[in-house]
Amino acid sequence: MGVRTRIAALAALALAGSVLVAGQAEAGGNHHSSLKPVATGLDGPRGVSTYKNKVIYSVTDGSVYATDGHRTWKLGQVPGGFAPAIDTNKWGTTYALTGGGGPEGDTPPGGATLFRLRPGKSPVVVADIAKYQAHDPDPYNQADSPTESNPFGVAALSDGTVLVSDAANNDLLRVWPNGHIKTVARLKPRTVKVPAGLPAKDPEGNPLPPAGTPILAEAVATSVTVGSDGYWYVGELRGFPATPGTSEIWRIRPGSVGAVCDPLKPNKGTCKRYADGYTSIVDLAGGPRGQLAVVQLDNASWLQFELGGSTIGGLFLQYPGRGHRAGYKRELVRGQLHLPGGTAFNRWGQLFVAGPVFGPGAVYRVKY
Repeated sequence: MGVRTRIAALAALALAGSVLVAGQAEAGGNHHSSLKPVATGLDGPRGVSTYKNKVIYSVTDGSVYATDGHRTWKLGQVPGGFAPAIDTNKWGTTYALTGGGGPEGDTPPGGATLFRLRPGKSPVVVADIAKYQAHDPDPYNQADSPTESNPFGVAALSDGTVLVSDAANNDLLRVWPNGHIKTVARLKPRTVKVPAGLPAKDPEGNPLPPAGTPILAEAVATSVTVGSDGYWYVGELRGFPATPGTSEIWRIRPGSVGAVCDPLKPNKGTCKRYADGYTSIVDLAGGPRGQLAVVQLDNASWLQFELGGSTIGGLFLQYPGRGHRAGYKRELVRGQLHLPGGTAFNRWGQLFVAGPVFGPGAVYRVKY
């Protein structure tokens, strides 16, 4: 299977968006952080969530499993091809979100759908995200169809609703148990500079502008979580050509509808920029005392991976700062994660990470 096929689910969302600078300063490095396997021998593990003493995870064929360290059981299975995003609410109900990244930008059968899992029974469709987005075009779209949908991140709220970040429509949705959907926020594109070191043509064969050329690049909203402060946080991948250091994290007031996350006005309205300087974010998790866990698919950018470069990704702890802005960040298990996909805290503050998202992988507890 070629690189383009293997990352269709990621590249579709990124190529639908629109472009390498250093990230923000970090405090420390590994600080003796380490990985302890929780579940091994997995095919493309990605989604991770927790409930009480259980760790829940998803794999390539769409299966979702739970383990308590002694036994492992299957919670359900949704259409596969790329492991679904998952989250589990306070009552122990797990949701699985399938992407819409077909090879031609289409939605595969069962794709772009939010499911509720029922152990021993068929999953229940909660909402067809693609159907909603067909009537909710991205007003800031830069490429392909403004109604394209590739839901990629999910967070279950304590009131029974579910947040979904759509990486093709570049927005955050809120889904009710009856399937009703509202658009919480839209993420506007950001002007970035074409990095040095790229080939003369993009993966589609189109000529690339010279290094340093400003380009309007889409946000590509891959991830969503709820912080310990109750606010909703959304992370970006950054669209083509995936300029490192330009992925932002946005902090959105709970209950917002129709908010706009604007890089030119990052401190205005109900969506404010929380952190900047990340690269190719694919997951977030809210932890204790205001911390966020942030997963970077590839520290050199998703495009560098697609072009055959490094596969080393990153896991960071982002600490809170003053007001609505982030403080310092710290990288854990530096150099040890290849194409990580998902992360989660449990109620005791223990941290878990899964990967790589393609091929043999595992879910680990991160000791830090």
